[in-house]
Amino acid sequence: MEAKLRKSLFTLAAAAVVLAGCGQGPTGGGDAASRQQIRIVGSSTVYPFSRAVAERFAQANPSFAAPIVESTGTGGGLNLFCGGIGPQYPDVANASRRIKASEIEQCNRNGVNQVIEVPIGIDGLALIESAQRSTGFQLTVRDVYAALAANPFGQAQTARTWRDVNPALPAVAIRVYGPPPTSGTRDSFAELMLDPGCNTDPAMQALKESDEDRHKQVCTQIREDGAFIEAGENDNLLVQRVSENEGAVGVLGFSFLEENSSRVQGIPIGGVTPTAETISNFTYPGARTLYIYVKGEHLAAIPGLREFVSAWPQAWGPGGYLTQHGLVPLPDAQRQAAEQAIQAVKPITAADLQ
Repeated sequence: MEAKLRKSLFTLAAAAVVLAGCGQGPTGGGDAASRQQIRIVGSSTVYPFSRAVAERFAQANPSFAAPIVESTGTGGGLNLFCGGIGPQYPDVANASRRIKASEIEQCNRNGVNQVIEVPIGIDGLALIESAQRSTGFQLTVRDVYAALAANPFGQAQTARTWRDVNPALPAVAIRVYGPPPTSGTRDSFAELMLDPGCNTDPAMQALKESDEDRHKQVCTQIREDGAFIEAGENDNLLVQRVSENEGAVGVLGFSFLEENSSRVQGIPIGGVTPTAETISNFTYPGARTLYIYVKGEHLAAIPGLREFVSAWPQAWGPGGYLTQHGLVPLPDAQRQAAEQAIQAVKPITAADLQ
């Protein structure tokens, strides 16, 4: 009963701060101090981790308004974050990939010069299928690329089944549910699986040397004939669709796989199954670092922002509560560096990303 009451109070507090924020749109005036709640946007993958920290923070710090966490996708979140300084712009952006130099430049053009990068842990970009399949897929990055590229290896896409891609695979129709272009997971998918799969062909490696733009197009553009189905930013809906459709494949963060292990299972890539161990040691091809980006200009203006950011190190270690949500801890040295980044408030620059 007490737990339900706490949950209800938290929900009411969150609703109250949402209402309090109404009217502070793009034309809203004032400085960041006129908003009393922390606003967080970005990655659907990082969303459950950020929400968990926000809930713990609200419970432990009743003097501060409950943070608002929105799932907008990494690209969409960073676009909002980099829009400017003031109450109408978010304080924190969740990201399932590293910020791009072009995004830092966008921030700088809009007066956001103190972008603090904080790696929070490791997640795996997992391929999943229904747990009901007794004989699951065994794929390679080349198989994945050849099945989903718009023009695999520079040729017209003709594959309709997985067997068309690789004779050793079953004659099951290619039907893959995945993230939209605004998602950091989509960017990670291109970087960690499509590009390496493309580069298994020596001709594609040579193309990268001679024409990098053409290489990027051939290696990362996804087919649009219905074989790849954009599932939006709702990873729970993606899990549902894959679990209910035997033969379908999904692309999403490892944390959602762990949470739904009774409904879906991980697909081995190159003989390596996505697990906490294979992700932490980066032997699984889809292992990736997750981030939050904090607006340094807002640290002194938004009540509780500095304290909220400082709460993350208590959550992300091997014994931290975020491991219960599927976050894989960073190695000790990287966790210490991340904590130092919070304390030092040292901005990242576009040059740091070159």
